[in-house]
Amino acid sequence: MPGLGGKVRDMMLGGRQWLWHNPDVPFALPREGARYAEVEEAGGFDECFPTVGSCRLPSWVEGARRVKLPDHGELWAQPPEIAIVTDQEGHSAICTWSGAALPYLFTRRITVHPEGWVAFAYSVTNTGEHRIPFLWSSHPVFPLTRGTRLVLPEGARTKLWSQHGVEFGKPGSEHQWPRLSAGGTIVDLSRPFGALGGDYACKLFVQLPRREVLVAVEEGDSRLEMLLHGREIPTVGVSINRRTAADSSSKRGLWPFGRRTRPACTVSIEPCLGAPERLSDALGKWDDAHWLEPGGTARWSMTWRGGAAPDGGRRTADGG
Repeated sequence: MPGLGGKVRDMMLGGRQWLWHNPDVPFALPREGARYAEVEEAGGFDECFPTVGSCRLPSWVEGARRVKLPDHGELWAQPPEIAIVTDQEGHSAICTWSGAALPYLFTRRITVHPEGWVAFAYSVTNTGEHRIPFLWSSHPVFPLTRGTRLVLPEGARTKLWSQHGVEFGKPGSEHQWPRLSAGGTIVDLSRPFGALGGDYACKLFVQLPRREVLVAVEEGDSRLEMLLHGREIPTVGVSINRRTAADSSSKRGLWPFGRRTRPACTVSIEPCLGAPERLSDALGKWDDAHWLEPGGTARWSMTWRGGAAPDGGRRTADGG
């Protein structure tokens, strides 16, 4: 949907439509400067760049001192230039965005291959005179049900960013996927719906090994696989929002649904560059921002494919 910031509305793979849609919120281009939680998420798949959370850059960033970056980044609120290409690789949609707060050119090419898999190829070029910091995060939203299972590398270093309705420690505390410590109890988040027995929300960052990695979402006997390389994409964000009860409006934090009465359960598996959500924090204590030199270009890619879950979705994850 190029008119809506290049949003991907549907992803049909392996005979299944994977992306979640909000039944209460129509797809629409947000107003300039809108906060993501204010417009309430319609669902689908957005790109977040050069930050995920709104922030102001520190004064020591040369050429961008105190620049303010909008919530969810700049791409989702800006219709990109688009080109449709058909070649030996398949059918491709190429979206290109130009930076406003920072000088960059961001390109995403989505190619649907005849064999039934989808390739995402990204590039960003610094068009300015100073090096620039950035974060990137894909933001696909999936339904969270009793049959949802998350497959990431077993024992991978996992850092907490935010939480509600659960206590996994302070922000930045470390765990090993998929087992997190909550008040002395070990919680297995590979099956997030029933992990705690009640409603909760959290955002985690899982560090990937520097090799080819398979990350997957399973829904019953179906599996969506994301194939990527840890040297290109070193981190995966995991956002869990389990909300089965109507909100009284006093319990904000089960994001992004704090103002609506209809319950909603979602999970996001977000391959990303850098952490946490605010670029200012990545430039600070987390020390995980990425940098691009003047005239330099960064490239990364991932592939999605769908199919049947091994052993009907009952196999133990190996993340390989």
